Amino acid sequence: MLLRIVGLGPGDPDLLTFGSVNAMRAAGRAMTPLAPPELNTFLEERGVRVVREGIADPALFVRGSTDEIERFVEHLDGADMALGILGNPLSDFAGLPVLLRTLERRPEVSTAIAPGVPRATLSAAINLPLVPLPAGSSHHSWEDLIEVMARLRRSCPWDREQTHRTLIPYLIEESYEVVEAIEGGDETGLCEELGDLLLQIVFHSQLGTETGKFSIADVVDALCNKMIRRHPHVFGDAVIEDVDAQWRNWEQLKSQEATGKARSSRLDGVPKALGALQRGQRMQEKAARVGFDWENPRDIVVKLSEELDELSAAQRAKQDDAHVREELGDVLFTLVNLARALGIDAETAMRQANEKFYRRFCFMETQAQAEGKSLIDLSLPELEHLWQQAKGKAA
Repeated sequence: MLLRIVGLGPGDPDLLTFGSVNAMRAAGRAMTPLAPPELNTFLEERGVRVVREGIADPALFVRGSTDEIERFVEHLDGADMALGILGNPLSDFAGLPVLLRTLERRPEVSTAIAPGVPRATLSAAINLPLVPLPAGSSHHSWEDLIEVMARLRRSCPWDREQTHRTLIPYLIEESYEVVEAIEGGDETGLCEELGDLLLQIVFHSQLGTETGKFSIADVVDALCNKMIRRHPHVFGDAVIEDVDAQWRNWEQLKSQEATGKARSSRLDGVPKALGALQRGQRMQEKAARVGFDWENPRDIVVKLSEELDELSAAQRAKQDDAHVREELGDVLFTLVNLARALGIDAETAMRQANEKFYRRFCFMETQAQAEGKSLIDLSLPELEHLWQQAKGKAA
């Protein structure tokens, strides 16, 4: 059996190529998901029998739904057929990689592709990786990136095994590497790390495409719509006096969206997977926007002293670990509140403190090694002496 995958162009019969018409005539019959009625009539007048059954959900089929495509392949009856796709199958048929992979289980079915006039839409960025990529030294485009990802999913064993869930560690890791490049002032590294992070977004979008749930075009479209909707003072005629008014308007607009209406609390929008310090600060910020906040940073310092006293009391009373941990958590949460009141990001401050300790400890190790010693062999006073040296020279 020969399955001809034929490009129908933008849907206008006048833009249908002779090659496409001839390919469909040769097949004798065709399925044309999403084709407009006038285009089907045009084909039938030229001897092509248009089959209107066989694809339950044409939109999901074209977008690459695995279930829809598997049903289509399962019901191929062995007689030649054309599959008419609006636009050019090489650029406008998001489901083409999935279809070709599925057809590998039907070795009796061969395929031929007849290109058509591409559809000039953003969804055309969902390319099939069948055309050669440009030379490695050339400058690549957004379309090339989408094609690279589609090719990886089709041809690389590791990439083919991945799911949204298995990619979570890589998404988190790449995000932190971007942060590291920014804090290190490494502009060249930042460029590379942003690319790695972008690849994760494109990867998840390709998975969405293959299941027919969403594509990279949907991601971009949703993002643009959200930004336009949430910035009426930029894209409309609303007037925002200051940053505080901006935040109030932002929260109000978010609450009117579908995700906002589904939340039972203002705090539900803060991801639980955030670092503990960062999540605490984000929750405090949201609470502050409704007026639940300290009036003066000095009051937080007083509260911190109280929390430290409670922690000491729990230790002296030899309370169980859970109670001591709870009191320590209160101390940390109050410290985060103090950082926020001072305009400092607690997570960033903690990372900087970690790096400072790292530099000073490494200095101590180096000094000890220069004397033929190891830190574990030194007494506490000797370690303190090295630490004071480190504070002066490796701050």
